[in-house]
Amino acid sequence: MVHVTSLVVFLTCMVLSEAQHEPGYCAFYEECGTNPLIDKPLIPAIVPCLNYSRARLVTGSHYTQLKKVCPILDRGKKNTYACCSTQQLTSLDKSLALSKAVLNRCPSCAENFAHLHCINTCSPNQSQTVKITKVMNLTDDSNVTREVVVGYQAFLSDTFADGSFQSCKNVRIPATGGFAISTMCGRYGAKLCTAQRWYDFQGDSSNGLAPLDINFRLIKEGYTEGLPEGVIPYNGRALKCNETTPSGGQVCSCLDCQESCPSIPPPPLPPGPFRLLGTDGFLVISIILLCLLIFAFLLYLFVSCWVMSKKRDDEKKGKRKANGKDQNSNEVTQRLIDPSEVTCADRNSLAAQAFLSSWFRHWGILMATYPLTVLLLSAAVVAVFAAGLKSIELTTDPVELWSAPDSRARQEKKFHDTYFDPFFRTNQLILTAPNRKGYIYDSLLFGPQNFSGIISKDLIIQLLELQTQIQNIEFWSEDLNRTASLKDVCFAPLNPNNVSLTDCATNSLPQYFQNSLDNINAKVNMTELGVTKEVDWRDHLIYCLNSPLSFKDITDLGMSCMADYGAPVFSFLAVGGYTNDDFTNAEALILTFSLNNYARTNTKFKVAMQWETEFLKIVQKYQKNPANNFTFAYMAERSLEDEINRTTSEDIPIFMISYAVIFLYISVALGEYTSWKRILVDSKFLVGLGGILVVGCSVLTSMGFYSWIGIPSSLVILQVVPFLVLAVGADNIFIFVLEYQRDARRPEEKREEQIGRVLGNVAPSMLLCSLSESICFFLGALSTMPAVKTFALYAALAVLMDFILQMTAFVALLSLDARRQDNNRCELLCCVTVSTQRPNKPNEGFLLPLMRKYYAPVLLSRYSRILVMLVFIFMLCGSVFLMFNVTVGLDQELAMPKGSYMLDYFQFLYKYFEVGVPVYFVTKRGFNFTTVEGMNSVCSSAGCDEFSLTQKIQYATNDPDLSYLAIPANSWVDDFIDWLNPGSKCCRMYTTGQNTGSFCPATETDNRCRRRCMPIPLNGVLRPSVEKFNRFLPDFLGNRPDLQCPKGGLGAYDKAVVRDASGEIIASRFMAYHTPLTNSQEFTAALLKSRELAYNITMGMRKVNGTSPDFEVFPYTVTNVFYEQYLTIVPEGLFNISLCLLPTFVVCCLLLGLDLRSGLLNLATIIMIVVDTVGVMTLWSIDYNAVALINLVTAVGISVEFVSHMTRSFALSTKPSHVERAMEATANMGSAVVAGVAMTNLPGILVLAFAKAQLIQIFFFRLNLIITLLGLAHGLIFLPVLLSYFGPDVNKAVLLQLQQEKAKVSQELETGSHMRHVYDNLSYEDIEIKPEPDSNAVTAASGPSTIIEKEERSDRF
Repeated sequence: MVHVTSLVVFLTCMVLSEAQHEPGYCAFYEECGTNPLIDKPLIPAIVPCLNYSRARLVTGSHYTQLKKVCPILDRGKKNTYACCSTQQLTSLDKSLALSKAVLNRCPSCAENFAHLHCINTCSPNQSQTVKITKVMNLTDDSNVTREVVVGYQAFLSDTFADGSFQSCKNVRIPATGGFAISTMCGRYGAKLCTAQRWYDFQGDSSNGLAPLDINFRLIKEGYTEGLPEGVIPYNGRALKCNETTPSGGQVCSCLDCQESCPSIPPPPLPPGPFRLLGTDGFLVISIILLCLLIFAFLLYLFVSCWVMSKKRDDEKKGKRKANGKDQNSNEVTQRLIDPSEVTCADRNSLAAQAFLSSWFRHWGILMATYPLTVLLLSAAVVAVFAAGLKSIELTTDPVELWSAPDSRARQEKKFHDTYFDPFFRTNQLILTAPNRKGYIYDSLLFGPQNFSGIISKDLIIQLLELQTQIQNIEFWSEDLNRTASLKDVCFAPLNPNNVSLTDCATNSLPQYFQNSLDNINAKVNMTELGVTKEVDWRDHLIYCLNSPLSFKDITDLGMSCMADYGAPVFSFLAVGGYTNDDFTNAEALILTFSLNNYARTNTKFKVAMQWETEFLKIVQKYQKNPANNFTFAYMAERSLEDEINRTTSEDIPIFMISYAVIFLYISVALGEYTSWKRILVDSKFLVGLGGILVVGCSVLTSMGFYSWIGIPSSLVILQVVPFLVLAVGADNIFIFVLEYQRDARRPEEKREEQIGRVLGNVAPSMLLCSLSESICFFLGALSTMPAVKTFALYAALAVLMDFILQMTAFVALLSLDARRQDNNRCELLCCVTVSTQRPNKPNEGFLLPLMRKYYAPVLLSRYSRILVMLVFIFMLCGSVFLMFNVTVGLDQELAMPKGSYMLDYFQFLYKYFEVGVPVYFVTKRGFNFTTVEGMNSVCSSAGCDEFSLTQKIQYATNDPDLSYLAIPANSWVDDFIDWLNPGSKCCRMYTTGQNTGSFCPATETDNRCRRRCMPIPLNGVLRPSVEKFNRFLPDFLGNRPDLQCPKGGLGAYDKAVVRDASGEIIASRFMAYHTPLTNSQEFTAALLKSRELAYNITMGMRKVNGTSPDFEVFPYTVTNVFYEQYLTIVPEGLFNISLCLLPTFVVCCLLLGLDLRSGLLNLATIIMIVVDTVGVMTLWSIDYNAVALINLVTAVGISVEFVSHMTRSFALSTKPSHVERAMEATANMGSAVVAGVAMTNLPGILVLAFAKAQLIQIFFFRLNLIITLLGLAHGLIFLPVLLSYFGPDVNKAVLLQLQQEKAKVSQELETGSHMRHVYDNLSYEDIEIKPEPDSNAVTAASGPSTIIEKEERSDRF
């Protein structure tokens, strides 16, 4: 046997050595059967017979077939010779059809590809360009043994080879957006492919496509050393991709050929930072503003000093009466007021205060007289409104919260989800093995390769086990009334109607092995270039990661790279954390389960949610398993919403503690504590509890009312509105209760009358603030942002109801508490009395004397005031600069609590994922795709417009840093045209049987389907007629892609085209991919750029004849609804805050009797608080977004509390100088504001620092702390100083009335009538008549009567 084998080898060598390389001779001819060396080829591996003979003259049908398959060899009917038979031409045609299906979109590439294989197979000078290297005997079915060629060398000029490669290297596969060359270059992919590697793949029989081994040798032009004698490397002319073909094919499109691209100016760079004088423009503006304000203030001081100096000079000359002056040159002595000096504004102000005080006094008496009745009626009203809570709806869907229903993004989402399925639900794991060391694998085929620690067999098997466990999830579904599993809800692109588990789109690395443990364990010895080594899973994986579209690898394993559900798994969906396409050195494995996304009203939505719950259970259990070798992060589609809801529920105790701390403070701070013996009598525990209940009832009333009328609530409302109302309500409670405590009951005055009189003093100020805030929030409801709008509505009504309940229920409660206190009964133990009587004198408490004796004089001293103004001017200008640098956006990580598994997922996602989210360019009704002009304005293959839809997207991907587009859009129009091309076997029709004339899939045998759907186009550009377009489009969309026809539309496009009953295309989409986006700024920029591109496309397509003028193309990404708000949130915020500021000015002016100056100062201070708040947000890394906007709107409301009380107190004071009036307002009202607003908010805010949710920590703790501290600083430091300089003058109408009352009192004293005239709306510690002319004792009132009081007076308004 050994001798026979040796003889065969010897004879073979002799035959090969005798073969000559001369023109006109063939090296092989005719087909001799299939290659016995190839196991499981993808197509029949038919090999030729060894036949060194002259080339044959081809005639008749043979010539016709040659001219059709290899027109490059046509030399005329009687002068054409070839080395191939008709059978060989048929096989070559079938083989070329596979490549033409992919390459035909670029005619010159397809022709160059066919050119080479026609030369190798049919050239009449075949023996000059090939050298047989391997033959073997093959016995056919007739028992005839012949020698067959199973290997040869092909000699090519590198000029021809490189020209052919250059014409093909940029040809795209529209369905994937990738390059066709990536499927034809083995492990090298498109990026590393060269001409030599491209031809090596074509000649490698192990890929399942080449019928025999062809060793392509690329020879430099003119180089002959080492060439066999007589061999002449083929040096035909390769067509360039921007050339037309001899057969009439058009130049390749720009998408497939860079040389065909028109000259396009580079896209404009994004605008740089605003600059002035070579530096930051906003900094320059802030410095200029600072200089102007400081200059204006110093000029004011200079003018004031000059006026004061002039008056002193006048006094010395005796020109004027010596009057004392304050630091603002205001008169400190009270001169007599002539009635003619009183202006209309002064009279209006006096009348307004008199009316309000009188009305509230009578109202207070009524409420205090019938407290139980009032409380019962109040409770009944609250109960009626609160009953609406039974139908309350809590909005938890982020889309409903942050995107307006009529916003562009919501309308686009509605259109997309109406005509196409919603974007599928993603459930994903990203796994790493940080403790595993990498290694180098010396591959027989690919050489030394770096493998990271996670790309190891045991971990891949563990991943497969986890994947299988998840795929086998089963659970009972109440909605389906049966056991449900993954196949009930999974996304199955290639078999959507009759889904099995293997049809579900699961993307992972084990899919390269079809999820088969046997395939992973497979190994085989393989010989390459004389070296025999074992190849295993690693060789297969290297190949598949670089060529995921392959149906067979080039190893002797012969396994497919396609997933078990029939589609490719692209490398970026299987591995992550690699650089420069070094896939095997990736740091992470990715496992993704895709589920159909159903509407929330669909029964299967709940089933999908249930499956995701089970998915999370398995993953979390696996993570805790000590046998787990992975470090991984995971998420389900429901995770984001789940974690937000979980955070809220977990932080409810924090809010409860916060409210408890506030309640404790209010209860303690409201007490009088005149004696240890009366501590249980003078405490205000029940009053504090009543105040909290009033706040709670106002919130319940608001929520109940809006629930009645169907306006849903949200968790943001539950968290923010109670805080806001508590701040407003507590302030009013403190002002009312402290005023009552600082007041002494007058002789013969009833308790109810005292309460009414005190209420008359304070209620106008409470009305001023509450009405301002309520109108402010009602106007804020004009916002288009749902969360802001509903918050504003709920807050407005809650503040209004809080004021109403304070004027009713709280007054009644205080009346009952006063009755208990008058009877010396202990709180909580009402039956217990104490003997120590309550002193009938005002109780100033701790803060009032401190602020009167120390704080106010120090603050309002000459130099302190100048320093305060300069510091706050600097703060304002600094905040203006910082405000322009605030970051706009909200990263989704901040919505998660600390320790959430989603935080790990986001970290892994940004670190390891190599591609961004898909973006669809969606077309609406109104464009005719069926016309040639319509197709050309969309497609991107040969003959298409240079600026078509897909071409423009391609141009954008050339600058991914500017466009945020990474992968060009797929195009059903392109693939439909390629599918129709008669050069491929995709679209054929039955010619026999009952289906004659109907569509025949590529899987059918040729003898049944001999007719192509389309004839060969005369101009080389195939475009179907309208009739054929409409006829074959459904067949294309339903055709499953396979090796014979990779252009089938099922899976890629079956849901991308929507037609109505008449066949008109009313919606379609083209999918591209964004670059990886990692923060809200990038998501927002990507949205903006994609909209700009879509608008450009729309304008171009509207120029096509027959296009509707309202036709539109828009970009759709699942994240657009969340990030669209950041395109307009700055002007939206300015609009909302401006609306909120308006009522603070208008109401202040109206309630103070058209006092414009007080209104303007009030407004200016609130604006400063808001601006400074935004400035500090920048310093403390708080982004500006919808949540921040809600808090800024809240800041306006809380600022009213800090500012308006002080402004009104100053405006109504009748002290002779601005400084004294500012001191009085600071001492009297400042103490109440500190106790009521600042000290109420701060303890509760500080508790929020312990919340788990980052949103609460940042936007509730940090931001509310900033608002409270800045409000306190501006209200108690800046505003008194501002009023001391620029505040309104004393109301002359009040002074005139005081003057007249004083004269009347003096007259009564002279006649011996020592009566005390009481001004109803003021409270006093002691009332005495001062006959001295010192007018410092004269004070104004807001009622019709006046008095003269001591300097040591109690707090009043």
